[in-house]
Amino acid sequence: MLTIEALLDLNHSLAGDYLKRFAYPWEALSGISDLIRRLGPTLDPNEYREISPEVWVHLTAKVAPTVYIAAPAIIGPGTEVRHCAFIRGSALVGTDCVVGNSTELKNVILFDHVETPHYNYVGDSILGFHAHLGAGAVTSNVKSDRGNVVVHDGGTAFETGLRKMGAILGDWAEVGCNSVLNPGTVVGPRSRVYPTSSVRGVIPADSIFKASGVIVPIRPSERR
Repeated sequence: MLTIEALLDLNHSLAGDYLKRFAYPWEALSGISDLIRRLGPTLDPNEYREISPEVWVHLTAKVAPTVYIAAPAIIGPGTEVRHCAFIRGSALVGTDCVVGNSTELKNVILFDHVETPHYNYVGDSILGFHAHLGAGAVTSNVKSDRGNVVVHDGGTAFETGLRKMGAILGDWAEVGCNSVLNPGTVVGPRSRVYPTSSVRGVIPADSIFKASGVIVPIRPSERR
């Protein structure tokens, strides 16, 4: 379940062709800045405006006057970037997304229709199509010992070789308010995380994370 193919529908991001080069999503994190710098100049100037060097914003996007966007960044069609959002660079934000008030993005790919609407931190992460973070939910991207992040899937450990890695959210993943996704967390497609959770490791697709060690399948009748 940890492969890009299993987690993400690549038809819903400008990064689709880039991500096809990799087996696992964390392998793509170190190249996001270069990807944006390659994509930006190819965007249709009748649809995107370069509002500052290496920052491209679609003409239909709504960007509040108090927003800060550092290069490189792409903000897609219909996306709303609300007051006091802080985009620290290396952010590829898709179509019809919400980047909320006081939300911070850094080195991320947000697929189309992603919502990070209230007081979220998303760093060194990839959020799939229609993924949603509840208010105050964050991705923690650095271990307390500053060592490399390891993705733990049951008894299997995947060495990422990265000192900074937040979370990977599959398509339609839902994360409850005030939850923390610890470094190296992977949430499978259509899975849900209860509010105020501290999550680490891998949550399978079509599952509900209720508490540490308590993960239950979503009933077929309730799946999207």
